[in-house]
Amino acid sequence: MSTEATELMDERESHSYEEEEEEEEEEEEEEEEEKKTTSPTDLSELLKEGTKEAHDRAENTQFVKDFLKGHIKRELFKLGTTALYFTYSALEEEMEHNKDQPCFAPLYFPLELHRKEALARDLEYLYGEGWEEKIQCSEATQRYVDRIHHVGKQEPELLVAHAYTRYMGDLSGGQVLKRVAQRALKLPSSGEGINFYMFENISNPQQFKQFYRARLNALDVSQETKEKIVKEANGAFEFNMQVFEELDKIGALLPEEAQDGGLPVHDGKGDMRKCPYYASKLGRSQSSPFPLWLPPASNGPFFFSAGSKDAACPCHLALAALKQPTIQLVLAACVAVTAGIAAWYVM
Repeated sequence: MSTEATELMDERESHSYEEEEEEEEEEEEEEEEEKKTTSPTDLSELLKEGTKEAHDRAENTQFVKDFLKGHIKRELFKLGTTALYFTYSALEEEMEHNKDQPCFAPLYFPLELHRKEALARDLEYLYGEGWEEKIQCSEATQRYVDRIHHVGKQEPELLVAHAYTRYMGDLSGGQVLKRVAQRALKLPSSGEGINFYMFENISNPQQFKQFYRARLNALDVSQETKEKIVKEANGAFEFNMQVFEELDKIGALLPEEAQDGGLPVHDGKGDMRKCPYYASKLGRSQSSPFPLWLPPASNGPFFFSAGSKDAACPCHLALAALKQPTIQLVLAACVAVTAGIAAWYVM
């Protein structure tokens, strides 16, 4: 890896660590403010303490840790945005149905919080025209969506848990993820692709979170219901972690998109039909062998047949060959001999 690429990675990780520290400082300030105005029996306090372990586990999933370091593939980011779209579509649909329920009405802030439309704009940017036909709900996301619909229809008081888990997280750590994604994926500074993280109608996220927690504490619910809400919030974290794990597995199967600070990765293999040279060859014969020899990398020369599935594009193989030390020495020797003969001939 080049020195420039190493410096770029160090810079990205440095920025991520700084942002994490900034977030931690903000959270500490919020905690100090809350201590002055809350009691241990307040719902906001019960939720914070009761979900602390689940929150920590969610933050320490491999997907989130990689994201914070700026190690996020564009295709994986698109799938993550898709998962959020289906999640918020379900959540906001049920919130709309229950906006007049006393157990939820005080937390209904569509103008300030709703994310579905912002996510739709992000998906249009990421997938292009007709994005609705290009996305689908994954298995892990579908389980999350099904639970939200069940709660909205059968136990609307528990909808509080899902709203709290999602929106409070978006206004906290989500702001760090926005900056990381914008930098790592080279997204426009105008906000395309990350509209989800931008709450245009909330000028001060910290103050809004305090206001939202005050509304939580003012809900007229029993202690038993509060305990159920905390349990449901832990379940919401579990659903989110399942989505993260699913994305992590998909990410492991995706090819690396960049190397050395942005150069495309290629292993010398590929679809030979995309190579103009092989395209003409294949038009004449699909089975005629076309041997390509390279110096041994481990235990022998490479041999490829143009008709085999392991055939490689000669353009890519030629570039790979030029990187071999043996080939470089032979070429250097040839150049030196040619130069010597030319000099002797001129004299």
